[in-house]
Amino acid sequence: MAGLILYSFRRCPFAMRARLAIAYAEIQLELREVVLKNKPEQLLQISPKATVPVLQLANGQVLEQSLDIMLWALEQRDTDLWLQNENQQRALIEQCDLNFKPWLDKYKYADRHPEHSLDDYRQQCCSYLTILERQLGCQQYLFGAKLSLADAAIFPFIRQFAHVDRDWFYKSEFTLLQTWLRAQLDSELFKGIMQKYPAWQLGQQPQMFIE
Repeated sequence: MAGLILYSFRRCPFAMRARLAIAYAEIQLELREVVLKNKPEQLLQISPKATVPVLQLANGQVLEQSLDIMLWALEQRDTDLWLQNENQQRALIEQCDLNFKPWLDKYKYADRHPEHSLDDYRQQCCSYLTILERQLGCQQYLFGAKLSLADAAIFPFIRQFAHVDRDWFYKSEFTLLQTWLRAQLDSELFKGIMQKYPAWQLGQQPQMFIE
């Protein structure tokens, strides 16, 4: 789609979820890889919050929240029905964003939050992992036999959690979640959205995300 610009950062889980939905929907757009320590003025002008992802639409509208970008992408194309059971999916995503993510940040950087131990922060995170493990009890993905909105939205944060202590995670009781995570890590969709791009600079040839 002409005129679409996505400001992104490869390793940001919020940007990952946005790119997953855009790639799934096969939407062509210009990707501008952002260096977080040196954010381009063009991003700051359209989004004072200055965090990625940010999607600028052809009509000038700006989407600043990753879930809004995902939902916009699925409105354009949703061949595998990622939006089935949308209300239930969004409730699970909300738990991730509002409850799990703050504990995950403290678990990742436990040395910066000495008021509790790393084990304490991990235990808090496990409350949400237990919910996901139960959700996977009778199905391959969170809401059925195929990937959906919730899987793509939540997966980047579980990936982050697992990377803090991989030995612990892959020896834990969350065996269904481990299988679910591996399936997404090995997917062509994920591998495709993790391609490396040089940092965007004003005046350069547009770098297309989906070609």
